Amino acid sequence: MKIKKILVSQPQPTTEKSPYFDISEKYNVKIDFRPFIKVEAIPAKEFRTQRISILDHTAIIFNARHGIDHFFRLCEEMRITIPETMKYFCISESVAVYLQRYIHYRKRKVFFGATGKLADLVTIMNKHTDEKYLLITSDVQNEETMSQLEKSKITYNKAVMYKTVSNDFGPDEEFNYDMLMFFSPVGIASLLKNFPNFEQGDIAIGCFGATTAQAVRDAGLRLDCEAPLPGVPSMTMALENFLKETNKKVRK
Repeated sequence: MKIKKILVSQPQPTTEKSPYFDISEKYNVKIDFRPFIKVEAIPAKEFRTQRISILDHTAIIFNARHGIDHFFRLCEEMRITIPETMKYFCISESVAVYLQRYIHYRKRKVFFGATGKLADLVTIMNKHTDEKYLLITSDVQNEETMSQLEKSKITYNKAVMYKTVSNDFGPDEEFNYDMLMFFSPVGIASLLKNFPNFEQGDIAIGCFGATTAQAVRDAGLRLDCEAPLPGVPSMTMALENFLKETNKKVRK
Protein backbone atom coordinates (compact mmCIF):
# COMPACT_ATOMS: atom_id res chain seq x y z
CA MET A 1 0.00 0.00 0.00
CA LYS A 2 1.34 3.43 -0.92
CA ILE A 3 1.41 6.00 1.87
CA LYS A 4 -0.28 9.19 0.73
CA LYS A 5 -1.50 10.84 3.93
CA ILE A 6 0.25 10.90 7.33
CA LEU A 7 -0.93 12.22 10.69
CA VAL A 8 1.85 13.35 13.06
CA SER A 9 0.48 13.65 16.58
CA GLN A 10 2.47 16.77 17.42
CA PRO A 11 1.97 20.51 16.87
CA GLN A 12 3.01 21.78 13.45
CA PRO A 13 6.69 22.84 13.34
CA THR A 14 7.18 26.58 13.69
CA THR A 15 10.03 26.62 11.20
CA GLU A 16 9.95 25.78 7.50
CA LYS A 17 13.29 24.01 7.94
CA SER A 18 11.62 21.01 9.59
CA PRO A 19 12.60 17.68 7.97
CA TYR A 20 8.90 16.80 7.82
CA PHE A 21 8.37 19.36 5.07
CA ASP A 22 11.33 17.99 3.10
CA ILE A 23 9.92 14.47 3.42
CA SER A 24 6.47 15.64 2.32
CA GLU A 25 7.91 17.14 -0.86
CA LYS A 26 10.41 14.39 -1.60
CA TYR A 27 7.94 11.50 -1.28
CA ASN A 28 4.82 13.37 -2.40
CA VAL A 29 2.90 12.70 0.83
CA LYS A 30 0.53 14.97 2.71
CA ILE A 31 1.55 15.39 6.36
CA ASP A 32 -0.97 16.79 8.85
CA PHE A 33 -0.04 17.81 12.39
CA ARG A 34 -2.67 17.27 15.06
CA PRO A 35 -1.76 16.56 18.72
CA PHE A 36 -3.57 13.64 20.32
CA ILE A 37 -2.73 15.09 23.72
CA LYS A 38 -2.97 18.50 25.36
CA VAL A 39 -1.62 20.14 28.48
CA GLU A 40 -3.72 21.09 31.52
CA ALA A 41 -2.63 23.08 34.55
CA ILE A 42 -2.05 21.51 37.94
CA PRO A 43 -3.50 23.86 40.59
CA ALA A 44 -1.38 25.09 43.49
CA LYS A 45 -3.32 22.97 46.00
CA GLU A 46 -2.47 19.79 44.08
CA PHE A 47 1.14 20.87 43.54
CA ARG A 48 1.66 21.35 47.29
CA THR A 49 1.03 17.64 47.87
CA GLN A 50 4.39 16.98 46.17
CA ARG A 51 6.08 18.72 49.12
CA ILE A 52 8.60 20.48 46.91
CA SER A 53 10.05 23.81 47.96
CA ILE A 54 10.94 25.77 44.84
CA LEU A 55 13.18 28.14 46.77
CA ASP A 56 15.31 25.25 48.05
CA HIS A 57 16.70 25.09 44.50
CA THR A 58 19.20 27.35 42.76
CA ALA A 59 18.57 26.31 39.15
CA ILE A 60 15.52 25.41 37.08
CA ILE A 61 15.52 22.98 34.13
CA PHE A 62 13.03 23.68 31.34
CA ASN A 63 12.59 21.21 28.47
CA ALA A 64 9.49 22.91 27.02
CA ARG A 65 7.72 26.27 26.87
CA HIS A 66 4.79 24.70 28.71
CA GLY A 67 7.09 24.25 31.68
CA ILE A 68 7.99 27.94 31.72
CA ASP A 69 4.34 29.05 31.63
CA HIS A 70 3.27 26.69 34.41
CA PHE A 71 6.30 27.37 36.60
CA PHE A 72 5.66 31.09 36.73
CA ARG A 73 1.90 30.55 36.98
CA LEU A 74 2.33 28.42 40.09
CA CYS A 75 4.86 30.83 41.57
CA GLU A 76 2.30 33.60 41.20
CA GLU A 77 -0.52 31.48 42.65
CA MET A 78 1.62 30.57 45.66
CA ARG A 79 3.04 34.12 45.99
CA ILE A 80 6.61 32.92 45.56
CA THR A 81 9.14 35.55 44.52
CA ILE A 82 11.95 34.04 42.49
CA PRO A 83 15.33 35.52 43.47
CA GLU A 84 17.48 37.29 40.89
CA THR A 85 20.19 34.71 41.58
CA MET A 86 18.10 31.84 40.17
CA LYS A 87 19.67 30.18 37.13
CA TYR A 88 17.77 28.62 34.22
CA PHE A 89 18.90 25.71 32.03
CA CYS A 90 16.85 25.32 28.84
CA ILE A 91 16.71 22.51 26.29
CA SER A 92 17.09 24.93 23.36
CA GLU A 93 17.71 28.55 22.48
CA SER A 94 14.05 29.07 21.51
CA VAL A 95 12.93 27.87 24.96
CA ALA A 96 15.55 30.13 26.58
CA VAL A 97 14.36 33.15 24.58
CA TYR A 98 10.78 32.39 25.67
CA LEU A 99 11.90 33.09 29.24
CA GLN A 100 11.99 36.79 28.36
CA ARG A 101 8.23 36.82 28.89
CA TYR A 102 8.88 36.38 32.60
CA ILE A 103 12.42 37.49 33.49
CA HIS A 104 15.13 39.95 32.51
CA TYR A 105 17.25 37.85 30.18
CA ARG A 106 20.90 37.71 31.26
CA LYS A 107 23.41 35.33 29.78
CA ARG A 108 25.07 34.73 33.11
CA LYS A 109 21.97 33.05 34.47
CA VAL A 110 20.35 31.50 31.35
CA PHE A 111 21.98 28.48 29.69
CA PHE A 112 20.92 26.37 26.75
CA GLY A 113 22.21 23.58 24.53
CA ALA A 114 23.43 24.30 21.00
CA THR A 115 21.43 21.57 19.23
CA GLY A 116 18.20 21.33 21.22
CA LYS A 117 19.19 17.86 22.43
CA LEU A 118 19.27 17.06 26.12
CA ALA A 119 22.76 15.56 25.90
CA ASP A 120 24.16 19.03 25.11
CA LEU A 121 22.32 20.60 28.04
CA VAL A 122 23.48 17.86 30.41
CA THR A 123 27.08 18.59 29.37
CA ILE A 124 26.57 22.22 30.41
CA MET A 125 24.86 21.29 33.68
CA ASN A 126 27.70 18.93 34.56
CA LYS A 127 29.93 22.03 34.66
CA HIS A 128 27.64 23.49 37.36
CA THR A 129 27.42 20.59 39.80
CA ASP A 130 27.11 22.88 42.84
CA GLU A 131 23.61 23.93 41.77
CA LYS A 132 20.48 22.35 43.20
CA TYR A 133 18.35 21.67 40.14
CA LEU A 134 14.59 21.47 39.79
CA LEU A 135 13.21 19.82 36.63
CA ILE A 136 9.84 21.23 35.57
CA THR A 137 7.82 18.49 33.92
CA SER A 138 4.39 17.04 33.21
CA ASP A 139 2.90 13.94 34.80
CA VAL A 140 4.21 11.99 31.78
CA GLN A 141 8.00 12.04 31.78
CA ASN A 142 10.14 11.40 28.74
CA GLU A 143 12.14 8.24 29.43
CA GLU A 144 15.20 9.52 27.55
CA THR A 145 15.20 12.74 29.56
CA MET A 146 15.02 10.93 32.88
CA SER A 147 17.72 8.43 31.85
CA GLN A 148 20.17 11.14 30.83
CA LEU A 149 19.58 13.13 34.01
CA GLU A 150 20.09 10.03 36.15
CA LYS A 151 23.44 9.43 34.42
CA SER A 152 24.56 13.04 34.93
CA LYS A 153 26.65 14.41 37.79
CA ILE A 154 23.96 16.84 38.96
CA THR A 155 21.63 16.72 41.96
CA TYR A 156 18.03 17.37 40.98
CA ASN A 157 14.40 17.00 41.95
CA LYS A 158 11.43 16.94 39.61
CA ALA A 159 8.31 19.04 39.97
CA VAL A 160 5.14 18.00 38.12
CA MET A 161 3.45 21.32 37.26
CA TYR A 162 1.12 20.32 34.42
CA LYS A 163 -0.49 17.15 33.13
CA THR A 164 -0.93 15.57 29.73
CA VAL A 165 -4.46 14.48 28.79
CA SER A 166 -6.29 13.28 25.69
CA ASN A 167 -7.06 15.92 23.07
CA ASP A 168 -10.43 14.66 21.91
CA PHE A 169 -11.49 14.71 18.26
CA GLY A 170 -14.66 16.55 17.32
CA PRO A 171 -17.56 14.63 15.68
CA ASP A 172 -16.94 16.33 12.33
CA GLU A 173 -13.15 16.12 12.46
CA GLU A 174 -11.61 14.11 9.64
CA PHE A 175 -9.65 10.97 10.47
CA ASN A 176 -8.61 9.33 7.24
CA TYR A 177 -4.90 8.51 7.14
CA ASP A 178 -2.55 5.87 5.77
CA MET A 179 -0.09 6.34 8.64
CA LEU A 180 -0.22 7.57 12.26
CA MET A 181 2.81 8.70 14.27
CA PHE A 182 2.94 8.83 18.08
CA PHE A 183 5.41 10.17 20.63
CA SER A 184 4.05 9.03 24.00
CA PRO A 185 1.95 6.23 25.51
CA VAL A 186 -0.70 8.87 26.28
CA GLY A 187 -1.07 9.41 22.52
CA ILE A 188 -1.91 5.73 22.05
CA ALA A 189 -4.42 5.90 24.91
CA SER A 190 -5.96 8.96 23.25
CA LEU A 191 -6.29 7.10 19.93
CA LEU A 192 -8.21 4.28 21.60
CA LYS A 193 -10.32 6.71 23.65
CA ASN A 194 -11.30 8.71 20.57
CA PHE A 195 -11.79 5.66 18.35
CA PRO A 196 -12.71 2.69 20.59
CA ASN A 197 -13.51 0.56 17.53
CA PHE A 198 -10.26 1.42 15.75
CA GLU A 199 -9.11 -1.29 13.38
CA GLN A 200 -5.59 -0.87 12.05
CA GLY A 201 -5.84 -2.84 8.84
CA ASP A 202 -3.36 -1.35 6.36
CA ILE A 203 -2.79 1.79 8.43
CA ALA A 204 0.91 2.07 9.32
CA ILE A 205 1.87 3.14 12.84
CA GLY A 206 5.16 4.80 13.75
CA CYS A 207 6.35 5.85 17.19
CA PHE A 208 9.23 7.40 19.09
CA GLY A 209 10.52 5.89 22.31
CA ALA A 210 10.54 2.41 23.87
CA THR A 211 7.59 3.08 26.19
CA THR A 212 5.49 4.32 23.29
CA ALA A 213 6.44 1.24 21.26
CA GLN A 214 5.39 -0.97 24.17
CA ALA A 215 2.08 0.90 24.42
CA VAL A 216 1.46 0.19 20.72
CA ARG A 217 2.08 -3.53 21.24
CA ASP A 218 0.07 -3.66 24.47
CA ALA A 219 -2.87 -2.20 22.55
CA GLY A 220 -2.64 -5.10 20.11
CA LEU A 221 -1.54 -2.84 17.26
CA ARG A 222 1.18 -3.43 14.66
CA LEU A 223 4.27 -1.24 14.87
CA ASP A 224 5.66 -0.47 11.41
CA CYS A 225 8.16 2.33 12.03
CA GLU A 226 10.18 2.99 15.19
CA ALA A 227 12.82 5.36 16.55
CA PRO A 228 15.28 5.68 18.10
CA LEU A 229 17.10 2.60 16.89
CA PRO A 230 20.81 2.06 16.12
CA GLY A 231 21.63 4.35 13.21
CA VAL A 232 18.13 5.87 13.32
CA PRO A 233 18.14 8.50 16.07
CA SER A 234 15.13 10.57 14.99
CA MET A 235 11.50 10.03 14.05
CA THR A 236 11.94 11.85 10.75
CA MET A 237 14.86 9.61 9.76
CA ALA A 238 12.80 6.53 10.62
CA LEU A 239 9.87 7.90 8.61
CA GLU A 240 12.03 8.55 5.55
CA ASN A 241 13.51 5.05 5.70
CA PHE A 242 10.02 3.58 5.99
CA LEU A 243 8.68 5.54 3.02
CA LYS A 244 11.71 4.58 0.96
CA GLU A 245 11.14 0.87 1.65
CA THR A 246 7.38 1.15 1.14
CA ASN A 247 7.89 2.79 -2.26
CA LYS A 248 10.24 -0.03 -3.31
CA LYS A 249 7.58 -2.63 -2.47
CA VAL A 250 4.92 -0.67 -4.37
CA ARG A 251 7.11 -0.56 -7.49
CA LYS A 252 7.58 -4.32 -7.37
